[in-house]
Amino acid sequence: MSTMHEVDYEILGDDLQFVKIELDPGEAVVAEAGAMMYVEDGIQLDTIFGDGSQQQKGFMGALMSAGKRLLTGESLFMTVFHNEGTGKKKVAFAAPYPGKIQPLHLAELGGELICQKDSFLCAAKGVSIGIAFSKRFGVGLFGGEGFIMQRLTGDGWTFVHAGGTLEERTLAPGETLRVDTGCLVALQPSVTYDIQLVGSVKTALFGGEGLFFATLRGPGRVWLQSLPFSRLASRIYAAAPQTGGRRREEGSILGGLGNLLDGDG
Repeated sequence: MSTMHEVDYEILGDDLQFVKIELDPGEAVVAEAGAMMYVEDGIQLDTIFGDGSQQQKGFMGALMSAGKRLLTGESLFMTVFHNEGTGKKKVAFAAPYPGKIQPLHLAELGGELICQKDSFLCAAKGVSIGIAFSKRFGVGLFGGEGFIMQRLTGDGWTFVHAGGTLEERTLAPGETLRVDTGCLVALQPSVTYDIQLVGSVKTALFGGEGLFFATLRGPGRVWLQSLPFSRLASRIYAAAPQTGGRRREEGSILGGLGNLLDGDG
């Protein structure tokens, strides 16, 4: 028997998307703090301590789930949006940066999904948002962005966000795929995940792709993003004015001479 709230939804927009969820009376969704775009009259907001599931047993259960969320770098608290009205009401959640929102039904994925810690947006009330550690030593030591992942369990709808363009791949048994750790959005638990060093020292130091790749091995489905937020942030930082009002001229032949011509030198 399903323990999740069966919500209806609509995803709007192109590159800056938001998901609009319609709640029947008594239904609810859970989301990270700061994801809300708007709520209609009749929607009640509650802050909960822990992972958003309904299966917590007392204070210690809530404390343990909150501690797991703290390890992923997320807030100890989540927000639940209840429809306390008499008719259907809508609540909307916006993507944090350009990309795509992907709806995933956990019941169709075997009841569990592993996702990048920054990709979770919202889910039907009852979905548990926990932590997933890889048992492989390489992941733990070198995983970076992909080391501590979130584990979504349940049988309802969950919504994840991918930066840039989203690609879904289905890996056959034994098929491998190497990806940048930041480009991994989500994967089924049947897909094994490890971190491996780039082929040679020269490639690692001067190749521009970082020292390590995530190696995925099937069977199972994986979801990839073309623009991790860390990559977007680093490009913005590189192009931003530096201390003292000086700027970086990305791709400019003049470089520092441009600052002199502009009177910034």
